[in-house]
Amino acid sequence: MSHSLISRSADLKELEDDGYEVEVRSDYLLLKHIPYVRQGRAIEYGTLVSELTLAGDVTAKPDKHQVMFAGDMPCDREGEPLTQILNFSGRQELGNGLVVDHVFSSKPPEGYPDYYQKMTTYEAIISGPARSIDPSVTAQTFAVLEAQDEDSVFKYIDTASSRVGIGAITEKLKVGSVAIVGLGGTGSYILDLVAKTPVREIHLFDGDKFGQHNAFRSPGAPSVETLKAAPEKAAYYRDTYSEMRRNIFAHGYVDESVVDSLRGMDFVFIAVDKGRPRRLVVEKLEEFGIPFIDVGMGVLKDGRSLIGQLRVTLSTDRSRDQVRPTLQLSDGDIEDDYSRNIQIADLNALNAALAVIKWKKTLGFYVDLEKEHSNLYQIDGNKLINEDKG
Repeated sequence: MSHSLISRSADLKELEDDGYEVEVRSDYLLLKHIPYVRQGRAIEYGTLVSELTLAGDVTAKPDKHQVMFAGDMPCDREGEPLTQILNFSGRQELGNGLVVDHVFSSKPPEGYPDYYQKMTTYEAIISGPARSIDPSVTAQTFAVLEAQDEDSVFKYIDTASSRVGIGAITEKLKVGSVAIVGLGGTGSYILDLVAKTPVREIHLFDGDKFGQHNAFRSPGAPSVETLKAAPEKAAYYRDTYSEMRRNIFAHGYVDESVVDSLRGMDFVFIAVDKGRPRRLVVEKLEEFGIPFIDVGMGVLKDGRSLIGQLRVTLSTDRSRDQVRPTLQLSDGDIEDDYSRNIQIADLNALNAALAVIKWKKTLGFYVDLEKEHSNLYQIDGNKLINEDKG
């Protein structure tokens, strides 16, 4: 339960002070122990559930007027369903053990000004018939609610998942440790996307300094003062994304002395532009049995325009031998599509997005029908080719 959110938000605190059993779970607002009449005129207790609209660390005016309900269909005092407020019935899993059965809709002309008005309005509609049968029943129990420590890696609530009802699916991304090796253009965008998932730890490996050229092919807008300070990339990105989430760890280059630290990772993204360090990491991850995604970009000048392609390769215990030929594991003198270092922010971002989408497919977040292990995107023709299908 996010008791700190309740204490900071006047409307939630008013609910609690009035004796309602208030909880914030899986980024939803819960009002528990709501008495209602079920068919047969028996009195039961259910839970009202609402999305949360936040402004930082406090509640804002609710975006949505609907609420959800965990329990049987509430009825009037005669045992007839309250169909006038029913929007939808059907079991929905919202994550973290939170399951609802109905969606109700009762919208005032100007909407609800705050969550106190919203939740107490629905409580009155649902509980009114129960109180008319037994005046002693109440939702205002003044129960002692024990505050619990936050389990989220985020420093503020992920309302993006709760407002569209994908909390249970997002929980699939709660893996232990993810490493990103290389924080250039593509690696930094990978971090930007992974940082917005509930993965427990993110480990960053890059010993380079954050230079002026990096500012033009990475997320965000660093200041002149930041560029003059020339921070190490890993530390810079750790500090930047630590504003949003916990458990980001900065490391230097991956070499023979530190490569064994990857042994404890659940997944690794490799985003380096040189073959020899890539070979070191690839061979160790294969030895450790750790799944990884390797990305590559080849962009060349073609007259007065640029041509090229992007690559995303997934390597797992089932696909090691199949995908290894697609990895560039040497620094030869041959100028091919992956030996040039022309990088453009939009292509870096696309390469990162394709990599993170593939990672999420491995966890069941997205449907993966073809189970390809390699994607190749060609700028000319805007073609996305799936290869090495499992």
